[in-house]
Order: sequence, then C-alpha cells, then structure tokens
Amino acid sequence: MNEIIKTKLKNLPNNSGVYQFIDEKGKVIYIGKAKNLKNRVKSYFHTNVNSGKTLAMVNKANDLELILTDNEIEALVLENNLIKQYKPRYNINLKDDKSFPFIKITNELFPRIYSTRRIERDGSKYFGPYTSVKYMKSSLRMINSTFKIRSCKLDITDEAIENKKFKVCLDYHIKKCNGPCEGLETATQYNDMVDEVVKVLKGRTENLVEDLNLKMEKAVTNLEFEIAAEIRDKIKNLNKILERQKIVSNDFADRDVIGVTYEGATASCSIFIIRNGKLISKKEINLSIKNEVELKEVYSSAIKFFYGEFVEVPPEILLEVEPDDIELLSTWLNNKCERKFKFVVPKRSSESLSLVKMAKQNAILQLKEIQLQKMKKQGNLPYPLSALKRDLMLNKLPRKIECFDISNIQGSDSVASMVVFEDGKPKKSQYRKFIIKSVVGPDDFLSMQEVMTRRYSKVKKSGEILPELIMVDGGKGQLSSADSILNELGFKNYNIIGLAKRLEEVFIPGKSDPMSIPKTSSGLKLLQQIRNEAHRFAITFHRSRRSKRIINSELTSIEGIGEATAEQLLKSLGSLSKIKKSDFSSIAEIVGKSKANIIIRYFNEKK
Repeated sequence: MNEIIKTKLKNLPNNSGVYQFIDEKGKVIYIGKAKNLKNRVKSYFHTNVNSGKTLAMVNKANDLELILTDNEIEALVLENNLIKQYKPRYNINLKDDKSFPFIKITNELFPRIYSTRRIERDGSKYFGPYTSVKYMKSSLRMINSTFKIRSCKLDITDEAIENKKFKVCLDYHIKKCNGPCEGLETATQYNDMVDEVVKVLKGRTENLVEDLNLKMEKAVTNLEFEIAAEIRDKIKNLNKILERQKIVSNDFADRDVIGVTYEGATASCSIFIIRNGKLISKKEINLSIKNEVELKEVYSSAIKFFYGEFVEVPPEILLEVEPDDIELLSTWLNNKCERKFKFVVPKRSSESLSLVKMAKQNAILQLKEIQLQKMKKQGNLPYPLSALKRDLMLNKLPRKIECFDISNIQGSDSVASMVVFEDGKPKKSQYRKFIIKSVVGPDDFLSMQEVMTRRYSKVKKSGEILPELIMVDGGKGQLSSADSILNELGFKNYNIIGLAKRLEEVFIPGKSDPMSIPKTSSGLKLLQQIRNEAHRFAITFHRSRRSKRIINSELTSIEGIGEATAEQLLKSLGSLSKIKKSDFSSIAEIVGKSKANIIIRYFNEKK
C-alpha cells in the first residue's frame, strides 16, 4: 500500500457512494459501490483477506477516487454506468464491445419508429435492448408491414401542414402511409396507431387483437367496409405473431426468467421475456468475468447490465439463486416497475422451476456456442483443452495427457494402469498395464515410484518426447512420489499434477494448497474423465489378475483339471462360487461328464 492510498484511507467518509481503484498508469481497474464508503473500502486492506482476485487488485492499486451520492440506489446506478464506461479489469463486464440496439419511437407530432444504438434523453420512447439484431430487424419489418408508420425524416408540424410545405411520397400511393405530411391523417389518428405499436412491443399483442376485433365489428355495423377490411388484415398479421409465441405459464402473468452459467472468463445469460403467460422474446448477453466469482455475483451483474433506463421491468423475475445485494436491487427495480416488484427463486417442482431450468439450459447452449467458436479458432481442437491450459497455467495446449492409477485390495495383486488421451479423446492403443513387482503390501507411494520409473526410463532410453501433461490419481503423496522419479531420471520442464478423489482437488509439485479451479470448468471435467478412465482400466486389470489367481489356487489344484478347463468354467459361469453351486448337468455341458464328475466329487468332499 503506497502513501497516497494510506492518506486517503484515513480520510474516508461515512457517506454512500462509488469508489474506484486506479493503477500506476492511471487506468481504472475496479469500481464498487458502498452504503458506507469508510467501512467498505477499508475492508479491502484487512490482513485476513484471502481472495486471490482481491489481493491482486489491491496490489496493483496506486490511487483511490471517490464519488459521493445521496443514497445507495444512486450509488448502484452510478456504479453500473461507470463500469459500462470504463470496463475495469476486475469487474464483471459486458463481453460485447458495442452497445445493444433499441427500437426508438421519436418524440414528435407524428413519431417515427426505427432502430438505434444511441440513447438520447429527448422524450423519445425506447424498447429493447435487442441482443439479436436479426430479431430486432424482424420486429421492425413486422411493424412496417402491419402499421402505416411514416418512413420519411420530415419535420411534420401543424404549421408545415397548414402551409402545404410537403407533398405525399410513393409510400402513400402504395398504401404504406396515410399521408400525415399533407394533413390526410390527423395527429390523433396517427398516434392511436403508434399506441398500437407500443402494445405489440410491450408484448400486449393479444390485448390489441381483442381491441381491434371490437373496432372491426363497429366498422361493419357502420357499413365502413374498407376500414373493416384494413383492420381485418392487421389482425391477420398480429395473429401470426401470436402463433409464434409459446404459452409457458398458465397464470397469464408478466415475468422475466433469467438463466446464468459461466466457465473461465466467460458467463452467458439467457433472459426469457414472458407477458400474459406467453414467451414473447428471448434476450442473450455475455459477460467477461474473473475466475473467482460466485453465481450470485454473476446474476447481480447481469441484472444491472440488462435492466437499464429504458428496459421494461416486470412485477416478477425468476432466477436460480438470489443475486448479490438483493434488497438494494429489489428497491432499484421496484422504483422502475409500474407495479410492486419481487425476485422469486422457485424451490419446489413447479411451472416456475421448469422455466428457470429452461432458461439455464439456454444459457448453457449459449456458452457452448461461444466455446465452439473458440474451438474453430484453435483448429477444431476440443475447448476443454483450452480450459485446461488456462486453469493449469500451461505454456501450450495439453494435446497428449498420460494418467496413472494404482489398484490393490489389502496389498494383494497390486497393479497399475496408464491411460493416454490425445486431443481430449482416449487413445486406447497406447494404454499400458503394470504388475507391481518390487513392492510388498499396500504402499501406493512406492508402487507409483516403480511404475513411473518403468514407464519413463523407457521414454528416456527411446528418446520419446514427454506428453504435455502427466497426471496421477491421488493427492500430494502420490504426486510427490511421481515427481521425485521424473527428477531422478533427469527430466526438465515437464508438467505433472495430482487429482485427489475426495474433493476433486488439483495439486502441483511444491505447493501445499490445491489449485483454485472452478468446479464448472470443462478443463476440470476432462481431468475427472481421464482419472475415471485410468481407475476403470486399473480395476478391470486387477480383477482379471485376482480371478486368475483364484483359478490357479483353487480349480487347478484339482487333479485332472487344467488351466484351460478352469478358464472355460469361469468364463461360462462367472465366478468360483457359482461353479461350486452348479449341478452335474450344468458343468458337464461345459467340460464333459468325466471332468464334471471330478469337480463335483472334489467340492462334495470339501463340504
């Protein structure tokens, strides 16, 4: 901690506000908010801080800036805006560089409707954000084909109409506009139509169709058939929208459903917009994160990024876990919502829980798509290899991984296995089995040393290249045994790890504490898959050895019964106990009557 920060820590106020950590280059590296700046900022410099992210951030901080606010809600809004502006390294940030587009309804006598990424506080209405440009363009096409919204940029005022400043364009003649520029449509009529567009954009299409049906019936009653036909066509277009909207809730409620998943430096968030019980749209955002985050932190950041100034807030948001700062977020969103707002975390099996799971699955698919794009960039190699390289801080992709496991029961028939994975897939032709020869009793450490010596002595003698990653099934003890042999053999610049079963912890040589790898990491899941395969291979070999020992010590001790006959019996009946329980005819069918007599007589005499 330098003198600048020491001085500022002594003069921290008790006000609410926003604090910014700044590095030696003057770049903002972290932005946070606080109800009490003095208590919050000082907590970063306590001696008992054990978060790697926090320690790294504090060590890089060269200065501290504060912005005081009147209350915590103001601090929340300011923090969110500053994070979007500066994109600090240690905050969760939107992954997309550009801002999302909105559909804008201008604040004019005859409003225009178009897409924009630029938000202006000029009284216009904004709908979005649209995380899919394709979906936004589809929405605009639907609006333009259903409603006669003007496409021109003319400044149409009462004075301009009165002075006949403008003439109708082609849109009027092809019936795509009613000619407000010449006063052929009043401002009231035009804005009634704009209100209909607003209902569609808010997901109230069903209500609008009901209103239009009443208008159409009234027009027919008044013998205004042309108007009735126009309304009929409008209803037909709107019904096509309703057909595409899936009913997902029987209570016809308005709610948003948020699903979040993350791995490594990327988090994906899927948001279902549900109005009147129908899924009207799906929004997707991707966040850039640090490894040391909790799910509730990601939810909190996703909520703050998505529900900006012009986003409609429903009375209810469903999610998997309560977000960080839930009370503060609830107050903030309650102020933005037209009705009373609440977060809901469904616990029991219900319609709401199903929606949350569906949103979560969409977020997982979204993240996999991002990972697939990364795979293509690295030559279609599986993404878990990149995740493993990142998690273990390797210099290159671990394209070849060799994993060892020891198997014995109370020290008998000790064996080991080596499995090989290349490019994330098992290479069974390179699997190896080892019978432990020099170790007496159940000593996994000495057994591991023997196996490593036998394997890598051959590698050194043949001049083979070591795999990018060597792995042992076990914790610090097994790892230390394996590492010592590689050192003795004179190998340098190799990567070796141990994966402990109990807590799925990854250890590296020379470190007493396990590595911090997120449980959600596909790299860790690949390690678990490899470890499980090594364990399966070792257990299979061990059982085979044990079965042969039982055959040799029991069946082959019977005079007149050889090893071939014993193996034939075991293969057919499965185990020695089943052979003992079998009757004469069952055994005779397999080995003949004479040998069946010998076996039956032998086991009867032993009873």
